[in-house]
Amino acid sequence: MNIPTEVLRSFVAIADTGSFTQAATQVLRTQSAVSQQIQKLEDLIGRAVFTRDGRTISLTGEGEALLAYARRILKLHDEAVAAIVEPDIEGSVRFGIPDDYVSRFMPPILAGFARSHPRVQIEITCAPSVRLAPMIAASEIDIALITATPGAPKMETVRREPVSWAVSPHHLIHEEDPLPVAVFQPGCCVRQSVLEALDGMARPYRLAYASESHEGLVAAVRAGLAVTALVRSSIPQDFRLLGPKDGFPELPPAAFGVLRRPNGTTRAADSFADHLLAYFEAGAPQS
Repeated sequence: MNIPTEVLRSFVAIADTGSFTQAATQVLRTQSAVSQQIQKLEDLIGRAVFTRDGRTISLTGEGEALLAYARRILKLHDEAVAAIVEPDIEGSVRFGIPDDYVSRFMPPILAGFARSHPRVQIEITCAPSVRLAPMIAASEIDIALITATPGAPKMETVRREPVSWAVSPHHLIHEEDPLPVAVFQPGCCVRQSVLEALDGMARPYRLAYASESHEGLVAAVRAGLAVTALVRSSIPQDFRLLGPKDGFPELPPAAFGVLRRPNGTTRAADSFADHLLAYFEAGAPQS
């Protein structure tokens, strides 16, 4: 019997995420391909490794036993590959990212990169896109994942996402006049779109809250103090979306992508940037 390492990798990813969909994104495969791998694994060992109860996935006793061995096998495999294929890539990468992207994207990105580049250290700076772009221009950081901002250098676009109005499901603040609005700090492309849309509505409004933090805006909206507009995938699932039927116009989508410092990057930084691009090309999760 021989269990391929790519099958074990999908098995471990499902065990860690509790989701075939999220695991597929992490291992850069389609969901159907991951399902086929698990079927192959179960056929090979003659045992079920997962039980499924609706949307809940859990390990069987045999799956628990296999998981510990799978982690050890993959760790040794990845160390061997890193030592032979790219033995001389080491150092540190200064990486910038807005706070609302960290929990959505970074766990699988960092895990995958650490497997292939165990001697590269990642130094993460969390800041708004409007601050990260000048930091790239000044070579204060090497790589950044940012939302497109006015005047920013040309980036390698990885995704475009819809922007939606949102309000707390427990309040009717969107019916107040003037309308209280929570927005990002000046320089944010979403803020600019929101203000242009509000001016076009011919409805009185006031800027009740401004923050450079995604969590700051979410807190104000959750407290029932304002409406906001955010990239769709960063809106909490319990928030209510507002649209034309509520009197709120459609907003243009936001693009985000990868920036590299203009005066050249190290091999480690280029490898990390390429890893970011591959992650999104494979279909990063939308929420």
